[in-house]
Parts: sequence; C-alpha cells; structure tokens
Amino acid sequence: MSLVSVITAAPRRLGVRVVGALLSALLLTGTALAQDDFGDTPYVQTPQNVVDRMLQVAHVGPGDYVIDLGSGDGRMVITAAKKYGARGFGVDLDRRLVELSNRLAARAGVADRAVFYERNLYDTDLTAASVVTIYLLPEVNLMVRPKLLATLKPGTRVVSHDYNMGDWPPDQQMVLDAPDKPVGRDKTSKVFFWVVPGNAAGKWRWRLPVAGKPADFELVVSQNFQTVTGSVMVDGVAWTLENARLSGVNISFILNDPRRAARYEFTGRIGDHGIAGTVRVTGATVQRQLEWDATRTEPGAPAHAALKKPDPLELQRMQQMQ
Repeated sequence: MSLVSVITAAPRRLGVRVVGALLSALLLTGTALAQDDFGDTPYVQTPQNVVDRMLQVAHVGPGDYVIDLGSGDGRMVITAAKKYGARGFGVDLDRRLVELSNRLAARAGVADRAVFYERNLYDTDLTAASVVTIYLLPEVNLMVRPKLLATLKPGTRVVSHDYNMGDWPPDQQMVLDAPDKPVGRDKTSKVFFWVVPGNAAGKWRWRLPVAGKPADFELVVSQNFQTVTGSVMVDGVAWTLENARLSGVNISFILNDPRRAARYEFTGRIGDHGIAGTVRVTGATVQRQLEWDATRTEPGAPAHAALKKPDPLELQRMQQMQ
C-alpha cells in the first residue's frame, strides 16, 4: 500500500510546495521510508496487521471485489484474495511497484484473483467494487471523495488508512498499534470505515392501520451523507421521528404515536422508487409485525450531492496555513 508513491506523483495535482512540505515533515519527524526491492523507489507500506484489520472491518469475504487505490506492494488485494477468497485489483503510478505486486501475487498463488495496473486512480473505473481500500494523502482523499460517492454502488464499503474524508463522518473509526509502521514516532495507525449511502432524501407515503383503521403516513427526509433527519405526519397529525439510520440502502427509524403511546419500529431497503420492509408495532394493548411498503412521491437529493469537487490550489493554500 503506497503513500509515498502518491506523494511523488502529486505535483501534477497538488503542487510542488505541498509535496515538498509533506516530505520535509516526514524527515523532520525522524521517520524512515521503506524501500522496495529495487532499492530506489520510496514508499510507505501499510503494516500487515493494519491490512488485516482493514479487511476485517470491511467484512471482506469470497463474494467481494476489492479495489485498492495506491496499491504499493499489493499486500491489500493479495491478502484479500489469499486469506478471504476475494477478487480484485490495485492501481499505482509506480510501474516497478506494479510489477512487484504482480510477482508477489503469482508467488502467493492468487494471480488469477489479484491483479495490479499502472494507472491513475482518478481514471480508474470503480463500479465493480464492493470494497475500496485507500492509503492516500488527506488532500487526495478529499479529491477522490466525490468520485467514490458518485460512482460506487450504495452499500459499497470504503476503508482508509490514517486519513478521514473531511466532513463525511466515518461509520467506524479506531486506532491500533502498528509496531512495523515505517513512519511516525508513536507506531500507531488509524482506520476509518464508511458504507456508501443510498438516496433516502425526499417525500415518502404509505398506509398502515392505526387503532384498527387505515391511516396515511407522509415522511419528509433530509439527508447529508449517511445522516438522515425528517418529520412525519399521520392523517394530518405530527408524530415524533427517532433514531433514523441509513446504511447503504438499509433504512430504519422509530415513530411514536402521541395519542396512543404506541411505538412503530420501521426497517426496510430502499429501491428505485420505494422502500420495502417491516414495521414492529408495540403498545399497551398491541404487539405485532406488519409488512411495510413506502412510495417516494417527491424525489430529493442528499446535501452532499451539491458539494463541489475540491480545488487542488485551495487545498494547497489550506495546507500552507496549517
């Protein structure tokens, strides 16, 4: 997993000053750069225990297709193939690292399931991925974020080593010991995990029995990344919406009937035009589970869809101000 191979290619995207500052910071902190077996191409390896943890957090299995952006020596995709039975590929701008990765995949007996290409990550087709792994600079994370959100299927898992995605909050994050990490003084690594959210924004309607009579529900949802909020009216009466959650295309929330102390726990999957799922109804005199089908009556767009792609020059200025 190559970080410095991204740094050495970054002048085309981020400017020489940023790259020089990053390399200087590595040297000033007393960190060392690992060398590949050619001896002259520096890159930062992801420690194997961090690779293992990233794949565990993403729940990688035999049915997954893993794409690694900035793949370095290929250990992420090779491990995914050998240990978890997955398939996938990695991309890197360093031809020698790509050649090394393909040799290592052959040596591990997984060359039919782990392949590596000399390719720019911005030009890489990600649509086949069920899991994307990255070890990139913070600025590059922000630049690739719009591509991840726009092209990956909802439910695709994304795992990043050390750096987050700005204001896209992770679904999970953790710090673990990384004694083999070739950079940094504290020998720890951060792991960030996201599930690409589906689109829940807009207005939804459905009908369910309330107190023995059919009632019309109207839910209005606002969304930013995987965070959803909203309001609901039931036959013209406002109900309380609680614990709204979105993970990929899976949505859940709770509605409370203010007049009857009844609780409706909804879970469902978002499709092209509707939601299909179940609702568990509990109260003083009732406890049952019903089928639930909602129709989107007014489409909406998540707030993050309107975010502009970061300007590399602006990112450079931000870096210089820090």
